[in-house]
Amino acid sequence: MDYYNGLEYGQVIGMFSDPYYWWQSGGAWGSMIDYWFYMENDTYNDVLKQALLYQVGDNWDYIPANQSTTEGNDDQGFWGLVVMAAVERNFTNPAEDEPQWLYLAQAVFNKMAFNWDTESCYGGLRWQIFQWNSGYDYKNSVSNGCLFQIGARLARYTGNDTYLEWCDLIWDWMVDINFITTENWWFVYDGATIGDDNCSTTVKLQWTYNQGLMLGGCAYLYDYTGEEKWLNRTQRLLDSSVVFFNNSNNIMFEAACQNAGTCNTDQKSFKAYFSRFLGLTAKLVPQTYDQIMSYLVPSALGAAQSCSGGTDGKTCGINWFHPGWDGNWGLGEQMSALEVIQNLNVINRPAPYTANTGGSSIGDPSAGVNDLHGSAESELSLSTKDHVGAAIITAVVGLSLICGSVWLII
Repeated sequence: MDYYNGLEYGQVIGMFSDPYYWWQSGGAWGSMIDYWFYMENDTYNDVLKQALLYQVGDNWDYIPANQSTTEGNDDQGFWGLVVMAAVERNFTNPAEDEPQWLYLAQAVFNKMAFNWDTESCYGGLRWQIFQWNSGYDYKNSVSNGCLFQIGARLARYTGNDTYLEWCDLIWDWMVDINFITTENWWFVYDGATIGDDNCSTTVKLQWTYNQGLMLGGCAYLYDYTGEEKWLNRTQRLLDSSVVFFNNSNNIMFEAACQNAGTCNTDQKSFKAYFSRFLGLTAKLVPQTYDQIMSYLVPSALGAAQSCSGGTDGKTCGINWFHPGWDGNWGLGEQMSALEVIQNLNVINRPAPYTANTGGSSIGDPSAGVNDLHGSAESELSLSTKDHVGAAIITAVVGLSLICGSVWLII
């Protein structure tokens, strides 16, 4: 929370300090929901609730105006995941005139599902929502994984099998497009550029959070359906997660960048989400508990000894098998250490609630649907008339600048 400056003068509520993007703020609040629930400590709950409600946007769908031109599907998805956690943990419900947690999670799901694109690569979500953003021509596992896991959690919570049907669709598409391998090892790859070959050239980078999104989603679906296929998928994804643990001591690491020292600000937080989804899997699929703890316990011990740096003596590094603090620091490092340690407590806390087992949040299956065609993209698109008007304004402003410059020179 030392990295949170949303309560300072001139700062934005819900946003962590630069250089942390909006999506990572959503990820951090997810860590704080976990902190409250697993450690039974409500110190930050008022700040947490304020942040979650401030960023909902005018349409209550986590597309706030200050992010509407740059937001990606994965960004929106991470805020959907945090309010889904609020639903399942019975986090203090907002006032009646405010958006409810379940409504927000359903609105995010509906908005993301609306972006499902069958015109390229036979389906799937693009990385970006809006055409003007770099990455619009890329389909990636994290965006689709967010939709998959939110759908799995909504299916389990509400009992509405429409969400289950979506999960089947997303899983099958990701396997067919080779974003998920299902032969010897069940790896989740990063994604593919649409291009002329319809996503046939997969970028085979493996990130902990992608593996975790699909693993956690499968665990929710097995708990909900009891179907053997979801148990098998959970177990195979878990077995293949061994690539993210140091062979000599089972300590978690970000295989694609950590050893090379190339992890960027975003990637330094990925282990937080992976730890979170491992904890949920251990709770929802008890058969996996011992195996998951064989990873989380040594990783938590490694993280704890790492969190001994900085001037405060509690700054965490990224390399948990380095003796002591490795000199790295940041929000992602703190989140990852927090999550891997607090998820050891899953055994002592209730499983995520459903609407039938104590969940109290109120939702609406059609949340966010009414304004789908009035989304930020359509509101920001330019017609021919707009272009002509913009050109005239540009010409007037340009002429004014020229005249002003001439006047100054004279």
